[in-house]
Amino acid sequence: MRPENETDGQPKRSFIEQARRAQIIAAAVEVIAEVGFVKASLARIAAHAGISKGVISYHFAGKEELMAQIVTQVYSDISEAVVPRILAEENHNAMIRRHIIAVAEHMSGHRDQIAALGEIFSHLRKDNGEPYFDTDSSAPLYEGLEGLYRSGQESGAFRDFDPRVMAVTQQSAIDAMFAYWVANPGHDLDAHAAELAELFDRATRASDTD
Repeated sequence: MRPENETDGQPKRSFIEQARRAQIIAAAVEVIAEVGFVKASLARIAAHAGISKGVISYHFAGKEELMAQIVTQVYSDISEAVVPRILAEENHNAMIRRHIIAVAEHMSGHRDQIAALGEIFSHLRKDNGEPYFDTDSSAPLYEGLEGLYRSGQESGAFRDFDPRVMAVTQQSAIDAMFAYWVANPGHDLDAHAAELAELFDRATRASDTD
């Protein structure tokens, strides 16, 4: 039976159902990272997970929904791991550095997720052929960094600059860092993140800030 709805109309999933969805998502990530988006059929993902294709169809409407959920889950996991570490810093300069370093530290153990995201972003399309994830999809990431930069400017920690431009630039640099790391497995991700953190710290801090 399908789960009953909660009072807000959203499906109420049992612990077992949540665990099964997590298992499917994890299997899908591994398959996409290994064979690419195009070859990652639901049948192949099911075989990798040791379940039937029907089990996937029970939990996800189709490949599109599964792929979209992968992206949602990965970014949710990143947020849960990274945001508390950012907020624990004492000043805005340290927050910017921590954001870059913490994201790299978290994803260093999830190379398959980065590879899978790259495949999904490149290949998942809407019915009209447009990319499922476009520039607007990154708006929440930009807005979060933009808010941090504006707050830092108000406190005097950062120099005067366009917060949105800096936010887009920082997120793009992080994305490029991960793309390079996936393509070059021997690349030192931690060293790259440390250099990137130093770069944005120097580029944004007020001249009279130590």
